[in-house]
Amino acid sequence: MADERLDAEWLRGWCERTDAALATLTESFETRFGFEPGSNVVVLAAEESHRATGELVELTPIAPDLTTLYWVVDEVSLPDVEGGCFVHSASLVADHFREYGAVQIDGEEPALVFASDGSGRLFALAGSGRIWRSATASWFDQFDLAAATLQEFLEGLFRQISGRL
Repeated sequence: MADERLDAEWLRGWCERTDAALATLTESFETRFGFEPGSNVVVLAAEESHRATGELVELTPIAPDLTTLYWVVDEVSLPDVEGGCFVHSASLVADHFREYGAVQIDGEEPALVFASDGSGRLFALAGSGRIWRSATASWFDQFDLAAATLQEFLEGLFRQISGRL
């Protein structure tokens, strides 16, 4: 599965399913948890995010799956799902790359940080297509395998959302 590319149609379907699950989650959130939900959203890509993706591609080689992701999705904000998860916009990824560079993981091509969780741990996508998660809130610490593919990572997010319903 690691050799398969992320399919834009699958990703659009993921966005629709995730939006529906988030709508259900937020409807009953305050009753169930005793406080108002944060902004749990999947923001679809638009012209500005397409430009940012192009600039990111010019800045550094990125995995094709990340290009597909940013062609469909601008960003994802899930503060109320598990410990929180945030897929950063292409422009933020570019800013971080300029400041910190790529993440170096033994046995991997350099990886690009594209997401974080609520505790500041980072998620990086390597050229192999694998997703790595930092052991601490650091760009320079150990990274452990989090998912074999970006699709697997996104499916995991959806399962976490569905688990809160």
